[in-house]
Amino acid sequence: MAETSAPTFYVDAPEAQKFVENVLIGNGVPASNAEIVARCLIAADLRGVDTHGMNRIPSYMTRIRQGVLDGTASPELTKITPMVAQVDGRNGFGFLAASKGMATAVEMAHEFGIGMVSIKHSNHFGMSAWIVQQAIDAGMMSLVFTNSSPGMPPFGGKDKLLGVSPIACGAPGGKERPFILDMAPSVVARGKIYKAKRRGEKIPLEWALDSEGRPTDDPDAALGGVMQPMGGPKGSGLSLMMDLFSGVLSGSAFAGHVTGPYDPSKPSDVGHFLLAIKPDLFMSLDDFRERMDYLYQRVVGVEKAAGVDRIYFPGEIEQLRQEERLNTGIPLVQAEIDALNDEAVKVGKPLLVMKGQ
Repeated sequence: MAETSAPTFYVDAPEAQKFVENVLIGNGVPASNAEIVARCLIAADLRGVDTHGMNRIPSYMTRIRQGVLDGTASPELTKITPMVAQVDGRNGFGFLAASKGMATAVEMAHEFGIGMVSIKHSNHFGMSAWIVQQAIDAGMMSLVFTNSSPGMPPFGGKDKLLGVSPIACGAPGGKERPFILDMAPSVVARGKIYKAKRRGEKIPLEWALDSEGRPTDDPDAALGGVMQPMGGPKGSGLSLMMDLFSGVLSGSAFAGHVTGPYDPSKPSDVGHFLLAIKPDLFMSLDDFRERMDYLYQRVVGVEKAAGVDRIYFPGEIEQLRQEERLNTGIPLVQAEIDALNDEAVKVGKPLLVMKGQ
């Protein structure tokens, strides 16, 4: 399977967001909800997390057309205690449930120091970093958990049971960049394998096993097999933790029963867990920010290993890429442009306008 050298085209972020909004509205999503979903998807593209950006639109629209994702739904909030709430995603977009959930967690944290929100009956919410950024923009630390459809075996097994479920957390900085950690418990996010398949590319052998348990560089064989957990039992344990806090606790699907975003057979029933923490609970906010800046300086200033040009703080590479792509635009190959434009044609909306067109 040969790697592709397909030419790359670029689209400006505002054009991409308007395009995604139009496609969503054309599929029955209320305009205010479409703006949130589009903004979160384009945030992923800007940060270089192309696996969780606008290229997800065709699979999301397929789920709407199949009736297994309710594009018209808005999440419903229930307060449990002054510091705890639950959001029912009502089988709508996970972006909406998570956005409402984090806004609620932040509101409670402002008043009580901490806010916890459990989310049930949700769907894929894309890149976790946008939720962490929502908390940072409000001056809050955060934890963001989700479960997901089976993609990995528990350590020592061979059957898909555990989700490739990201764990994310963040904290605001002072003069330096904030801390944003967003990582999967597998060697790589499963979306990278879908991206390789879409682009006709091979994948590294350490990413996944085929259905016979053999390392493979073929994304189709990898998707028919299992993902490799990061660090063996450590990645497996982290994935189980995501299922416990996001699925078991919320009342959503768990233990291998979440339906994947590329499977149009039934609702996903994803669960999420969000925590917002006021950073000046134990010291002044100025002291906290100074300590964060010191941590940043210590990390990036450590003596470099052989062959290393620069040491980055978690989330810094993605923030630098966002600054770059706000100028250069978001890269797409022709197959991706065609798939997106096909969705626009289906609902009679304008095609995606690339830079230079």
